[in-house]
Amino acid sequence: MASCLHPVGSAAALLVSIVVFPANADVTGMPRVIDGDTIAFGNQRVRLHGIDAPESRQYCLARVAYHTSAWEERWNCGEEATFALAYEVGDHWVRCEEKDIDRYGRIVAICYVGPYDLNALMVRKGWALAYRQYSKDYIDEEATAKAAGAGIWRGDFTPPWKWRMWSSGDSKQSDFKDWNCSDFTTWQEAQDFFKQAGPNDPHRLDGDKDGIACETLR
Repeated sequence: MASCLHPVGSAAALLVSIVVFPANADVTGMPRVIDGDTIAFGNQRVRLHGIDAPESRQYCLARVAYHTSAWEERWNCGEEATFALAYEVGDHWVRCEEKDIDRYGRIVAICYVGPYDLNALMVRKGWALAYRQYSKDYIDEEATAKAAGAGIWRGDFTPPWKWRMWSSGDSKQSDFKDWNCSDFTTWQEAQDFFKQAGPNDPHRLDGDKDGIACETLR
């Protein structure tokens, strides 16, 4: 009796080993778009590897020419980045190659529509940045978008990773206590930091108290 059960036991052991140590597998289907760098297949969210798009509540600044003058327009770049990814996905079948699992349980992947790398497209068209903290895969695409003034590169913006940090309240932490206008790359970045830091301008970025920080950067 024992010898008859032995093959079945071996098969069960093999099955367990496959479940415990799975190889990375593709995720495919017609996803819904969550934001400019995240899609979902059912309940499984997939974060696009190597890129970081503006958050859905994030605003950027565009410089707009009007006849002979120029003026600045604040626009919801996070929402536009979401629309841009939704446009690229359309009603196509998407294939995502898993590279990692992040701390939120999302699959981190390079995703494709046919032969086209969605991650690269979002950066090349200016709707996301190369996420250098985790990957240098899309630096060339970012340079192309910047040179063309595409997407968010049409004006000033705060990098999404900084925007998340400051909007979570971290701009009140001691790490930033000595920051001044020289610590910011663009005016929009300074203004976002100023707004998230709360009342009374603890970093003294608004010298004339008009609600506009670091006006020399404009």
